[in-house]
Amino acid sequence: MGKDSKPKESSGKGKGKQAASAADDGASKGKGKAGKSSDGLGTCTYVKARHVLCEKQGKINEAYKKLQDGWLSNGDKVPPAEFAKIAAEYSECPSGKKGGDLGWFPRGKMAGPFQDVAFSTPIGATSAPFKSTHGYHIILSEGRKN
Repeated sequence: MGKDSKPKESSGKGKGKQAASAADDGASKGKGKAGKSSDGLGTCTYVKARHVLCEKQGKINEAYKKLQDGWLSNGDKVPPAEFAKIAAEYSECPSGKKGGDLGWFPRGKMAGPFQDVAFSTPIGATSAPFKSTHGYHIILSEGRKN
């Protein structure tokens, strides 16, 4: 480390700062998607999730009400098998036939709000309904890994 810092100091302040800045940029790029801890989404690179997708807000609210009445209003977590039943009944996504199971997916694969919610929902928790470019969703987070 001493070797790196001496040439930067002796080569001029401007170049040293640029070199340090470039090194910092390279370090953050080297970490890839896992290095994004300042965005509040944690540092995991993969999430395992189930979801319900509906085109209409009224339908997603109906599905969410079933989850609330059965578990969420009591402070309980929704069991994946029960979430799968709701997904099979309400989801308009092809994954609904598999209980809404999306399996493991990496950060960057899903569109904006879906990714934000999927990576910020605690394991075992169910998100509130939210809107994306594809419609309205509810997500059940089942796991995280790097």
